[in-house]
Amino acid sequence: MSALAINLEGVSVARNGRAIVSDVDLEVGRGEFIAVLGPNGAGKSTLMKALLGLVPIAAGRATVLDRAPVQAGSEVGYLPQRRGFDHATRIRGVDLVRLGLDGNRWGVSLPVTGRARSRRRADRHRTEEVISLVGAGAYAERPLGELSGGEQQRLLIAQALIRRPRLLILDEPLDSLDLPAQVSVAALIRRICVSEQVAVLLVAHDVNPLLGYLDRIVYLGGGRAVSGSVDEVITATTLSRLYGAPVEVLHTTDGRLVVVGQPEAPHHHGHRHEEAAA
Repeated sequence: MSALAINLEGVSVARNGRAIVSDVDLEVGRGEFIAVLGPNGAGKSTLMKALLGLVPIAAGRATVLDRAPVQAGSEVGYLPQRRGFDHATRIRGVDLVRLGLDGNRWGVSLPVTGRARSRRRADRHRTEEVISLVGAGAYAERPLGELSGGEQQRLLIAQALIRRPRLLILDEPLDSLDLPAQVSVAALIRRICVSEQVAVLLVAHDVNPLLGYLDRIVYLGGGRAVSGSVDEVITATTLSRLYGAPVEVLHTTDGRLVVVGQPEAPHHHGHRHEEAAA
C-alpha cells in the first residue's frame, strides 16, 4: 500500500465531449487536508466525481487508494453538495449517522441471531464513536430539523466517516454556514485528518475559513490546475499565469485574501473571496 491516497498524472476530464479540466497532476498523501478552489464552472465538482468513478477520465492516469477510481468503493467517504433539512425533518441525527453504515439495511429487521446481535453492537459502538469524534454527542438524539446548519453538517461528516474511509471527499461542506461555523468545521476536519489519518479533499467557496488548517490547495481555472501551499498558489503571478489574464490578490489587514479580476468569475467568491465555485 503506497503512501498516496490520490495520484493524478496528466489527467483530463470531459463532459458531453467538452474538456472541463486538462493535464492535472496531483498527489495527495494519507492524512493530508487539501482544498479545491476555483471559479464557477472551473470543474471542481466534476473532478471530484471523476475521483469517485462517476465521470470517466478522458486522458492521463488516475489512481485512488492504489486502484482505479471506480474500484475504491467503500474506502472513500463522500459528502455531496449540501442538502438542507427543513424544520419539519424529524429523523434524529443518530439515525442519519447510522444510515451511513449500510443504506440497504435501513428499516430492515435482521433475524435475531448471535451474529446479528454482534453486528448491531458493533454498529452501535461505531455510531457512538463517530458522533463523539465530530463533537455531536450533545444533540445527536434530537431531530435534524431542530439543529443549526453547523450541527447538521457535523452529523453528515460523521455519516461519511462511519465506514472508516481512507479518503474523504467533501463537496462544499461550508456552504450556507456562518463564519464561526465554517471555521469550526474546518478545525474539525483538520483533527480528523490527524486522528484518523484520512486524506481529505474539500471543495470550497472561500479559502479564508480554511487558512491555518490546510496542507495544500488545488486551484482550477481556465481548464487547468495548479497546486501547492496557499502562499505559493494564491498570488497574482500564479493566478495570472493560470488564467492568462491579469489577476490581483489583495491581503486585508485582518489576514484575509481577496482575489480580483478572474475572467470567469467577476462576482464575489463566497462571502469574502471574489470568486464563485463550480
